[in-house]
Amino acid sequence: MASPVDKGDLALTLYLCSIRENGEARRNEMLPQGGVLRYPPLAVDLQYMLTAHSAADLHTRILDEHRILGKAMQALYDNSVLRSPYLEGTLLENGEELRITHENLNTDQLTQLWQFGDNPYKLSLLYRVGPVLLESNRVKPGSRVLERHITLRDKGG
Repeated sequence: MASPVDKGDLALTLYLCSIRENGEARRNEMLPQGGVLRYPPLAVDLQYMLTAHSAADLHTRILDEHRILGKAMQALYDNSVLRSPYLEGTLLENGEELRITHENLNTDQLTQLWQFGDNPYKLSLLYRVGPVLLESNRVKPGSRVLERHITLRDKGG
């Protein structure tokens, strides 16, 4: 987890570049929780930029970086749905699953995302991870209706 331009002994950087609301995974139902109703969670998708880095000499650096990206693509394709036991915290507790999807952007779109000062663009991939459900802190007092009585009256004469 680092910026694509961070210096160091890195072979691959994973950089969170945007967070977007996921309307398709939106939930509308209130959730009962200990005598109150909790508002539904916010569903978001995380967009990550994946960039390869090689310390190889100039003649083989690009080929090395292509191989690194190829292996990363294989691993993300083979594990495109993350669920227990690979999740932690509330993701694990709530039985969530995260989907990892490659975002198909052209070079111009990727270059626009590459806003790291004077650093030259490096070949990068974009992946969407989600939906991640962010629990709401809003609650509404009250409990669910457990019983109801219906009375019918004849209005005819």
